[in-house]
Amino acid sequence: MVRLFVSAFLPVVIYVAVASADIYMYVDESGVICYTDAPLNKKAEKIVRSDGGLVEHARADMSAKQDFHGIVMDKAYKYDLDPSLVHAVIKTESNGNPWAVSSKGAMGLMQLMPTTANDLAVRNPFDPEENIEGGSRYLRYLIEKFRGDLTLALAAYNAGPKAVERAGSVPQITETKQYVKKVLSLYTGKTHLPATSTKAATVTRTEAIYKIAAEDGSVLFTNSPLYRSSPRY
Repeated sequence: MVRLFVSAFLPVVIYVAVASADIYMYVDESGVICYTDAPLNKKAEKIVRSDGGLVEHARADMSAKQDFHGIVMDKAYKYDLDPSLVHAVIKTESNGNPWAVSSKGAMGLMQLMPTTANDLAVRNPFDPEENIEGGSRYLRYLIEKFRGDLTLALAAYNAGPKAVERAGSVPQITETKQYVKKVLSLYTGKTHLPATSTKAATVTRTEAIYKIAAEDGSVLFTNSPLYRSSPRY
């Protein structure tokens, strides 16, 4: 029997991998969210099937069909993301179900792993605003890490940044390749997977060069903007 207890008020720091078991969720008398394979006559909801699939379910106050557009717009603006991209990730990750839990333990709309949620200070990954805040922040981090290469950032969102760095491109993982294609298809309408690599991504940013004329007539070229009025080259 396996039980995973997660408080809605504390960072999630525990991850338990469960093989071939139905997983149920209930809230105990203290308001703690509990996950277990043996609900023991408690009023619980099944959230993971024994075959590893997700169970679509909803609460009266938080429907899986709820529109999160306002939250997405707010977080996308905060982290300089296209709202359509955030929507595409949510659609691919959870199909808009804020209570979704994967067989690997990823939670909520943008499917945050417990360790990732903890690193991002997401206390309740099933709260749509907290989840989208954390997922958007993490996505922005990955985009910057891979120097604006969205394909690599999405691959890292699915497989982890270390897997992308080891592969030097999108890892040869069927799930990851399908994930990237689906998100990009929803976001851009294109169904092919762009050819990209971490090596290509590292040379995309160019550095500004400034020309400075000194009082003695000499000219200095530098990458440091010593004077705001210096022209860029």
